[in-house]
Amino acid sequence: MYAAYESAALKTRLGQAFPKLDDTEIERMRRFGIVRRFGPGEKLYETGKPSAGVYVLLSGNVRITGRDAHGQDVGVSEHTRGSFTGELSALSGRRALVDGVAMEDVEALLLDASHLRSLLIADAAVGEKVTRALILRRVALIESGFGGPVLVGASTSPELARLQGFLRRNGIPSLLLDPASDPDAHAFVERYAPSPHDLPLAICPDGTVLRNPTEEELARCIGMADGEAADRIYDVAIVGAGPAGLAAAVYAGSEGLSVVTLDARAFGGQAGASARIENYFGFPTGISGIALTARAYTQAEKFGVRMMIPVEAKRLACDPTPGEPFALELSDDRAIRARSIVVASGARYRRPACANLREMEGHGVWYWASPIEARLASGQEVALVGGGNSAGQAAVFLSAHASKVWMLVRGEGLAVSMSRYLIDRIAATPNIEVLTRTQIVGLEGTPGTGVESVTWRNGATAREETRAIRNVFLFLGADPATAWLEGCDVELDAHGFVKTGVDPRAPLATTVPGVFAIGDVRSGSVKRVGGAIGEGANVVAQIHSWMATAPRSIATTAS
Repeated sequence: MYAAYESAALKTRLGQAFPKLDDTEIERMRRFGIVRRFGPGEKLYETGKPSAGVYVLLSGNVRITGRDAHGQDVGVSEHTRGSFTGELSALSGRRALVDGVAMEDVEALLLDASHLRSLLIADAAVGEKVTRALILRRVALIESGFGGPVLVGASTSPELARLQGFLRRNGIPSLLLDPASDPDAHAFVERYAPSPHDLPLAICPDGTVLRNPTEEELARCIGMADGEAADRIYDVAIVGAGPAGLAAAVYAGSEGLSVVTLDARAFGGQAGASARIENYFGFPTGISGIALTARAYTQAEKFGVRMMIPVEAKRLACDPTPGEPFALELSDDRAIRARSIVVASGARYRRPACANLREMEGHGVWYWASPIEARLASGQEVALVGGGNSAGQAAVFLSAHASKVWMLVRGEGLAVSMSRYLIDRIAATPNIEVLTRTQIVGLEGTPGTGVESVTWRNGATAREETRAIRNVFLFLGADPATAWLEGCDVELDAHGFVKTGVDPRAPLATTVPGVFAIGDVRSGSVKRVGGAIGEGANVVAQIHSWMATAPRSIATTAS
């Protein structure tokens, strides 16, 4: 058994992760690929270099290896006739996470990203088998850490948690070296991090070492920003990859529209940070936000949607010449041109009026609760601010790790803003204490030390309390992410949410023809995952109607 598949969950699904294709299935795949031959020792894949796609083995043997935290090769899998190589990076053509070497003369059928997607759509039976295998193999790489960057730093470091959270939210594996327990890591820190501010270090697959990188720097180092240039004209540009944006991407892509979707941080939006969603239709035992939205992300890539993460929309030029595409300016100085724009940029949690808060973000102040943050808070008291469903889900999740969860609610109680099942669960959890009419008024600490104490005040009694708390989780009401629409004629309501419904035939259309709004950013939306997904599906029909009637000088299908 290879190290990448040692988890109990994956051992039971090895047959699905590494299925064998019969001769009939291989013949059905031939029209999508080209035959390639390799001699002993030749590489089919190389970590950190663009993935060629999926190879279906016709003869010979291919060994797949990953690299551990010390750069040593570790066996991942072997492929012989009837098996196929690849994991999810094969769908996008991004950089390979593993090495693949021919152990003898090999003949294989190569399906590049475009032809692989065509196969998945044209042949449902084979496509299901291949897709499930690619997903399970990525899961195995995430669990083992092979293929992504190596992070060097203290496991309790908030800065390390920031980078780990970013990678986890985007489905990228990573390995951790802690200098406190690993002599090699200690030597590495002495060489590359002369100052504590240089930590954590990130070692890229090509050997580049980054000192305390931003998420954007880390993304560039691992190839997340790779892909075709943004110099084509798309049918649809979707700003935001939360549930609404992903749903629009899936439905638009499945109907043959050319689609680009971008997000400033990760797919999934606020829903992606939910530990467990239990009131979503069809999942009676619940599903984590990351599991739900990761499925949608893979589905969008299957239908050829171009994903750009992390990249931020900077400005939309809303007054194109009639018939010409919109121009969407990006934070990396590129521009996207598209015949229609879908505003799905969501809303961001508000910050309480508390001094020192911004400086402590990522240093003990968090806007989500994943296993990474839960590890930092293990056995400690934590403060959680908010009274909505996301806050309730986070409180229940954290209660399994923290010694005490202080839940601070500004209102009189939870009934107005939280589902009944969560209220009952919180009441039944002994280490969650709800403090109503209470707000945070002070944080002590520095970015170097992290949060050291928290002070809150009861609005009814004016009584203040200070506790030695090092982790604060904020799930307050949300402000719309619409700054990138400034200077555009898209009309907003008094709270900054996008107005829609001016044309009753297109209830998701904004005041600018060809620009639509869905999900949390839309004025009047229900702020629920199911509602967001429904709007993402509905907007595609309205885009079709717009494209059929709008004046245009470019082809109906983007080029």
